[in-house]
Amino acid sequence: MKHARTDSVAVLIAGDRPVYRSSLRSLLDGVDALEVVGDVDTGPDAVNAIHRLCPDVVLLHVAPSSAATVEVITSLAECCPDAAVLIVSIAHDREAFLAAMRAGVRGYLSRGAPSQDLALAIRIVQSGGLVFDSSTSGWVTDHLAQPAGVVKPFPELTDRELEVLELVADGLGTAAIAHQLGLSIKTVRNYLSRIFAKLHLGDRAEAAVRARQAGLGH
Repeated sequence: MKHARTDSVAVLIAGDRPVYRSSLRSLLDGVDALEVVGDVDTGPDAVNAIHRLCPDVVLLHVAPSSAATVEVITSLAECCPDAAVLIVSIAHDREAFLAAMRAGVRGYLSRGAPSQDLALAIRIVQSGGLVFDSSTSGWVTDHLAQPAGVVKPFPELTDRELEVLELVADGLGTAAIAHQLGLSIKTVRNYLSRIFAKLHLGDRAEAAVRARQAGLGH
């Protein structure tokens, strides 16, 4: 059911840390023309809350290394395409940031931003604009400055995940991929798990087929 106050921007806070969700809510509760309609954990709770509350903006707080970030964003975009997603986090990983933007995020703000900056960012993304703070604006500029080329397959994957998938397409096993990329076997397994989850794949054989169909592999 749509929020009752049509003159305010309805904000749903979704995050993996209850204490920080509470902090965000406290920051926004006193801001005019914003209405916090709920705060929930990421994942199924966020998706269910979006269906129920139909917020204008989802304020998503996730750990910088969270492997579930793109999956959460994709789920939110599918179930409620009119809801703008604004991430509040500490950006460390350029590729993870770009993957989140490709998945449909409309803004990225550093954790600890003052309430007036947060409120302004919410209004901008709700009206269809984009927001980047100083920690990510350089990445956006560099990305846009790159020459046009072939469209990257599987845009939901980071460059490293795509590199791992290409080696899967070449028929390499986990140990061989780890050796070639200078990674531990455990790290490669983690990459594979994320690839399978993002692309909804059942196993390595299915991943190899999908990758080759997309033109990966030698």
